[in-house]
Amino acid sequence: MLSKRIIPCLDVRDGRLTKGVRFAGNADIGDPVEAARRYYDQGADEIVFYDITASHEGRGIFLSVVERVAERIAIPFSVGGGIASVADMRAVLLAGAEKVSVNSAAVLNPDLIRQGAAAFGSQAIVVGMDVKKVPPRPEIPSGYEIVIHGGRVFMNLDALAWAGRCEALGAGEICLNSIDADGTADGYELALTRAVAETVRIPVIASGGAGSPEHLLKALTEGKASAALVASLVHYGWRSIGEIKSYLAAQGCKVRPAENFHS
Repeated sequence: MLSKRIIPCLDVRDGRLTKGVRFAGNADIGDPVEAARRYYDQGADEIVFYDITASHEGRGIFLSVVERVAERIAIPFSVGGGIASVADMRAVLLAGAEKVSVNSAAVLNPDLIRQGAAAFGSQAIVVGMDVKKVPPRPEIPSGYEIVIHGGRVFMNLDALAWAGRCEALGAGEICLNSIDADGTADGYELALTRAVAETVRIPVIASGGAGSPEHLLKALTEGKASAALVASLVHYGWRSIGEIKSYLAAQGCKVRPAENFHS
């Protein structure tokens, strides 16, 4: 069995690390470069960097921040926000990222996923899905709808149908963010995570709601996720990556040990 991955998520606005609740009320909480290095030293498996207002503002990612983070860490690094073309992907990869994460632009132009996979390989293409729970209807039979532009625009697109299409187009993994759970520290949306993980064969990263190591354990077992994103849990110092991994290992969840991780 493959080891489960623990992935700190760096939401960045105007070049600064930020955190909100349910995609609102974001506060400045520090330097993303320093945070990336801290989590690298603690034994994170990967780092995810999102420029959270790039798509809404119609601009590209702050590549200088990407370059600075890439210089400080030696683990896989995924970058998203405002990536709308193969040229954007290339620029981010050349800045030091191993993976690009496409979200709003891929929903508006699904062929972007195919183009990216053809140019750089499926392993480099992550599709971010921002999902909101809604009353089921014919267009949204699962009761989970895709929302784009940082939670601002509902797309009348069923999350499970979109996940299957992303896989067919060549996505290497899906980062699944529950808008309802985001920043609440009340736990991941397990029903959503499990439903998507059972729909596709590619890895699914659970995102949104981690407030304790127990929440990660549930996402990685009951939710069938291959990895779990963490933000508030580590940003506010409630737990370190090492403490989270120690707990998971003690519960029989296979993770790469944090001790001597980079030696």
